Amino acid sequence: MAQVSMTVRMDAQLKKKFDSLCSQFGMSANAAMNVFANAVVMYRRIPFEIKASEEPAYSNKGLEAFYALRAEAEKNGMQGMTLDEINEEINKVRAGR
Repeated sequence: MAQVSMTVRMDAQLKKKFDSLCSQFGMSANAAMNVFANAVVMYRRIPFEIKASEEPAYSNKGLEAFYALRAEAEKNGMQGMTLDEINEEINKVRAGR
């Protein structure tokens, strides 16, 4: 079967660690990538589970700030503004700078 070349970009430190581990396994990084590709084709899926950590990588601080601003707007009678009214308020603030 004909061989083709494939280029993979990765972080230099990751490549160094990958090469080192592959060497410990008694294979080259190229051989390891071929093992991975063969497993993907054979099983028609990634041959290991990919999932997020239990803790989300993001914070809800932005959402909390949104709800705080919305509560403040309701308190000041500014809920239910149209887009034009919102833009008018923004322009007033910008003009006052």
